[in-house]
Amino acid sequence: MTLHLYVDGGSRGNPGPAGYGVVVAGPGGEVLDRLHGALGVQTNNYAEYRGLIAALDHARARGADEVQVFSDSLLMVRQIQGRYAVKSPNLEPLHRRALALARGFRRFAIEHVRRERNRDADALANRAMDGAAGLPRP
Repeated sequence: MTLHLYVDGGSRGNPGPAGYGVVVAGPGGEVLDRLHGALGVQTNNYAEYRGLIAALDHARARGADEVQVFSDSLLMVRQIQGRYAVKSPNLEPLHRRALALARGFRRFAIEHVRRERNRDADALANRAMDGAAGLPRP
């Protein structure tokens, strides 16, 4: 089974209240699931990675063997593709985890898309950030 995963993450402030959103679609574009999660106070890039990891975990649980990921985070996409180095110590473990999850699929691809093509995932990430805004700061 092939799934299309639209992933977004963000923070209000950097760091600030953070969250991620994921839209899971079938190959025909039909929306199958919507996921979002509040992350407390984190950076934007941390939230992007947590969204990717949540999406890949969910795809595995659904039994997908092929995934196509779409994200408007050029940094994360190019780091996963191996085109950019991961310089942040906070992102290194998330990067390793995402790559390990990606290797578990028969086919994995990730593509950078313009923000307009990722609006639904962005709306879910904003909903999660609304929830994160009420959490205590560390």
